[in-house]
Amino acid sequence: MAVITESLLGDQSSSPPPEATSGQNNSESTRPNDADPFKKVNVEQWILELRDRRTRENALQRLSKIREIREDLAPLLWHSFGTTYTLLKEILEVYPMVTSPHLLTQEASNRACNTLSLYQCVAAHPETRNLFVKANIPMYIYPFLGTKSKEKPYEYLRLSSLGVIGALVKDNDEDIITFLLQTQVFCYCIRCIEVGTILSRTVATFIIERILISDQGMKYCITFADRFYVITQVLSRMLDKLPEEPSIRLLKLIIHCFLRLSDGLTRDVDSLSLCLPRSLRDSRVINLVSEDPVAMSYLRRLYCNVAAGRKPNGAAGKQPNGASGAESNGRVAKG
Repeated sequence: MAVITESLLGDQSSSPPPEATSGQNNSESTRPNDADPFKKVNVEQWILELRDRRTRENALQRLSKIREIREDLAPLLWHSFGTTYTLLKEILEVYPMVTSPHLLTQEASNRACNTLSLYQCVAAHPETRNLFVKANIPMYIYPFLGTKSKEKPYEYLRLSSLGVIGALVKDNDEDIITFLLQTQVFCYCIRCIEVGTILSRTVATFIIERILISDQGMKYCITFADRFYVITQVLSRMLDKLPEEPSIRLLKLIIHCFLRLSDGLTRDVDSLSLCLPRSLRDSRVINLVSEDPVAMSYLRRLYCNVAAGRKPNGAAGKQPNGASGAESNGRVAKG
């Protein structure tokens, strides 16, 4: 089952945390009371057991459970002979099952999710994160983000894959942001938002928000009108669904994404208003964040940006290339 760690979805200095975690059965054994026994185990032996098919599944499960309490696990995994290749083979073996609906079994999904949780560990560690990206490992995970099936095995795989990308963007490393933008991570995040559960939508929005925080990510989103409008429309559709599936943390992320987009633009009132969907003025939506000072602060700043038609500091912003009056009146480019 997919596991999104609290360290990934924890409180951020620039944004509130996304939604709660899943896979509680995997994390139960890593509570503080149970941590000491795992710290004493022979992790190196379990890593060696990954090489043998007969012991690999058990080793994947055990290593997945201790990844948050063994800070040295990521370097041990990355630098041990053949381990990265072994984990990659586990990922590749699932490929034929994700090409069509109903082929992916729960057992195969769980095994792949355990593998991805180890990749998330490597992606989150400062010593191995950039090595992980330079080896292009994230690109082998992208096919799991592009699946259309909403069945549980596919959703768990989608969520675990998002966890790996989320671990990469958490610290806003510009080189990593560049890599992800060049490899079209936005397209995959949008797909996950369209077909995933509320937790997948939360993690995908978290990734978009972290990218928007960087100057390079901001430029990527507002340089071209079609890209800008696609992003705003995806966020707007999520807002429309929130009264049906209330999520304060997802709403915070969406508001902050709109705020970042509005910070990067100086536009005419009609065009800039696309950053502020009508649903953001819906009393049901506002009530979700009315008692959260951070979210309300984001919302007030967004209202001010739209009303003023400029960034808070008064500096000139940028209008997406190709924007026109017709687009300002609501036409959304497809892409």
